[in-house]
Amino acid sequence: MRELELIAELRALLGSGAAGAAAGQRDPALVRGIGDDAAVVRARGYAVTSVDTMVDGVHFRSGQLTPAEIGWRALAGALSDLAAMGVGGSAQAYLALGLPQGYGLERAHALVAGAAALAAELGVTIAGGDVTAAPVLTVGFTVVGWADDPGAVVGRDGARPGDLVGVTGVLGGAAAGLALLDGRVTPELLGDASAAALRAIYATPRPHLAAGQALAAAGATAMLDISDGIATDAGHLAAASGVELELELERLPLAPGVAAAATALGLNPAHLAACGGEDYELCFTASPASCAGIEDALATASVPGPAATVPVTWIGVVRAASGPPGASFYGPAGELRDLAGYEHSL
Repeated sequence: MRELELIAELRALLGSGAAGAAAGQRDPALVRGIGDDAAVVRARGYAVTSVDTMVDGVHFRSGQLTPAEIGWRALAGALSDLAAMGVGGSAQAYLALGLPQGYGLERAHALVAGAAALAAELGVTIAGGDVTAAPVLTVGFTVVGWADDPGAVVGRDGARPGDLVGVTGVLGGAAAGLALLDGRVTPELLGDASAAALRAIYATPRPHLAAGQALAAAGATAMLDISDGIATDAGHLAAASGVELELELERLPLAPGVAAAATALGLNPAHLAACGGEDYELCFTASPASCAGIEDALATASVPGPAATVPVTWIGVVRAASGPPGASFYGPAGELRDLAGYEHSL
């Protein structure tokens, strides 16, 4: 495969013609897209930008996922950062794709088509990027969303004592799905339906752009996405806000099949949900007075994909920090549990 051959293929897939329209490339803000040295986008307000990179052998194993799933998953991880800021659709994404020798045009096309399918579902435009040879498959996305008012963007630093801590969706599904792909848990143990659902949570996560916007509008005071496990990510939110989060393990919402997978792995199901990463749910704080409005907002938010709504579960409370800020997890008898999610070794 030659570089120019691949670029022509991707331009046909993502460009402004009929093929691009089929892939969801209808962004009215995009003045010039793929085909020039740089994209030209009609800007508005404030740019909210995130960069996320996934590397074969670190963030996924290419033998376990289809190329389309790899592309989808890489874009989902980047867009989840926009969701955590309360920024929704009408975003642009820029792909940096590093291909190992012999990867081939067909697989490269399928990978980008997978990302394009998610982009079309969420109203996001893949506006450009770069391709290069690389030692291993590397898929990076820079995503840019827009906010008219910077005060409407939700950071990690707004949690205040007395706020409640909430989480969207269910947890532990991606970790259980990875255990299935690794062969540490068998599909027979879970049943075909649960096994397929858990695999999908890991392979094709859906970033909560609409839910993030709804949370921001309804009064979320601080927010971040759960990419490294809530046991680690909740601590990031606490540190940024200078507070203590007291979280109850038994309140963590488990994805169906997680309890059975955890038992097979010899783990407490709540521990798997707390420590397993890449669920891409949202952890947030809000005042008690905002809780009912948040529940209503999430119940009525328009959510693309198979889920009709995004549920919310209240899992703890924000306290003033009596020592170093952080997140503490408590078991059913009120005992303190020492838990940690994922952290890269660099």
